[in-house]
Amino acid sequence: MDLLATTSAVAVSSYALLSTIYKSTQALYARRGNAPSLRNDLGQSAQALPSVDIIVPCFNEKPDTLGQCLESLASQDYEGELRVYVVDDGSANRDVVGPVHKIYANDARFSIILLARNVGKRKAQIAAIRGSSGDLVLNVDSDTILAGDVVTKLAAKMRDPDIGAAMGQLVASNRNDTWLTSLIDMEYWLACNEERAAQARFGAVMCCCGPCAMYRRSALALLLDQYETQFFRGKPSDFGEDRHLTILMLKAGFRTEYVPDAIAATVVPDTLGPYLRQQLRWARSTFRDTFLALRLLPELDGYLTLDVVGQNLGPLLLALSALAALAELAVDGSVPWWTGLTIAAMTMVRCSVAALRAGELRFLGFSLHTPINIFLLLPLKAYALCTLSNSDWLSRTIVNEPTEGDEQAVMPVPNSAAGPVATGVASGTIPKPAVPHRPSRLAVPESICGRKRSSAYK
Repeated sequence: MDLLATTSAVAVSSYALLSTIYKSTQALYARRGNAPSLRNDLGQSAQALPSVDIIVPCFNEKPDTLGQCLESLASQDYEGELRVYVVDDGSANRDVVGPVHKIYANDARFSIILLARNVGKRKAQIAAIRGSSGDLVLNVDSDTILAGDVVTKLAAKMRDPDIGAAMGQLVASNRNDTWLTSLIDMEYWLACNEERAAQARFGAVMCCCGPCAMYRRSALALLLDQYETQFFRGKPSDFGEDRHLTILMLKAGFRTEYVPDAIAATVVPDTLGPYLRQQLRWARSTFRDTFLALRLLPELDGYLTLDVVGQNLGPLLLALSALAALAELAVDGSVPWWTGLTIAAMTMVRCSVAALRAGELRFLGFSLHTPINIFLLLPLKAYALCTLSNSDWLSRTIVNEPTEGDEQAVMPVPNSAAGPVATGVASGTIPKPAVPHRPSRLAVPESICGRKRSSAYK
């Protein structure tokens, strides 16, 4: 039994040491810098601004959710050319989302693409990317609402031709719904303002998150075929598209960045079931692309190696210490005090630092994430590692199975914004209701939306 106690103590001590080094270095590099300003760039005119194509793939989305997303895009204060491509990926509920499509049918900035069958989020994006022509491409999830200045701020970051991709800061629009949504909102803050912010110091954000990520078209053109045809162990890989595309950008020699002032509010799971299914899918994606990212490390700053070690070896040490402690408790009934106190101390230190950095006491409540991590997420990650070949989305149902005749039934996307835009609905026959074009700064999540919603693509 001494072996179990020793194993647990050594593992948790190693975890504490690694976590202290990793998190301290991360906090040092995550210090916020000055955001660029597109308007103050030597009096740059609207004609000189890059054109931006916004791609919004959607599948069985709720009408009010999609409507709020599109309204936030219509309300962008960007002074350059802006086009929006809404790609309906073979949804079964087109009868109820049709009125939302019609609202924007006569807006020359919008194109509605109706795919004849469900092809998956990645191919839905590519259908619009290949048919559009903007200098920059912004991928937005259909349950995400952007602040009015997001396009402007991301485009400002992309002025540097060495940058291939940039992401905004994610917040949970429904964070006040349940204890879980509040916890996930804090998790997003930490992921963006600690992990991504530190990686951005070296121009190597390892995952530009799908709800709000901008790409340089010239870089996308080089990578689109690789992005479209990702395979893992001989099987097509559809999920984890944001992480994979980010890794491809880094492999091609482009920098990837994080813009904390570009706020995007997205819907998060409000119950444990959907949350765990989402985490399982993300874990599989992370493991798959971590193997690919390892080849990049020699070319990147040494911090990125520490980042990969901290994110992968840290959970392994924590799992080992927890397993040994539980075994010690079960076998001889002795309480593993050292392991428990060490984990509790590390948790409180991390939550206290986060509360100070964010200026919000609610981050002390993030301590609840530790037992969820130990007893639910770590076993889930072990299962993900053992089932890497499984590419099931787990949260969506494939509808409109293809037949021989509709394999290529995709509505065309125009390459020019001049004149009426061809859409999948009857353009020019339906009067467009007034849509308020007012920029929203999204100062706090409560100002976005508090309703319970879900997206099949999340």
